[in-house]
Amino acid sequence: MSGADEAMTARRARELLGVGAKATPAELRRAFRVAAKTVHPDRAGGSAEAFHRMVAAYELLRRERPARDRFIQPPVAQPPRREAADPNLLCITPLIAFRGGEVDHRTPEGRCLRIKAPPGLRTGDRLRVGEIVLRIAVRGDGQLMVRGDDLWLTLEVDRRLLEQGGRTRLETPLGWREIWITKKAAARGLVRLPEEGLPARGRHRQGHLFVRLQAVEETASSAARTLLRRFAAAWAA
Repeated sequence: MSGADEAMTARRARELLGVGAKATPAELRRAFRVAAKTVHPDRAGGSAEAFHRMVAAYELLRRERPARDRFIQPPVAQPPRREAADPNLLCITPLIAFRGGEVDHRTPEGRCLRIKAPPGLRTGDRLRVGEIVLRIAVRGDGQLMVRGDDLWLTLEVDRRLLEQGGRTRLETPLGWREIWITKKAAARGLVRLPEEGLPARGRHRQGHLFVRLQAVEETASSAARTLLRRFAAAWAA
């Protein structure tokens, strides 16, 4: 191994491949293919040394990725806090943080302000409303929570779907989402939808959406089954 390879760091590897710290394995592979073509010795301007550096960068990040994945932990739902003492605190839901929308805020003088919150607010952000500067706090409800830039959503799915895997379309508080359940995702009960979390805003990057899948024996209490039960009851009557 050359001295240049020994000095390779994850940061330098990401710079060479042009990827971010949270690049997926698929994104790493695509970036490596593109970068490797530009520095291949058979191409004009390429060299064996540059190509070997690119390979070393890819191998470093490829080995590093599984180790990072093992430490993905969902946020823990926090009990309601007594924060009424702070008159400049504006609590919003993850859905408001995601989409934006109207929020009511009562001032110390007793006035009720209807505030239009923009999408992409995070806990700790500041929002100016007239002469008032409000501090944002995003509060989840257990099913939908926020950690950093990422949204975490818990959904119940049919156990058979979780076992069989495949592509499915699920209704969520964020709207319909198409989810690909691989064997690995089924075993972990976790699916990551890249760049479907909180939108980028100011210094905040675009977040991801993590969907925790909870198996239930049947989601067959669906519309079809409900209609069947109604028909049977009407027939019996």
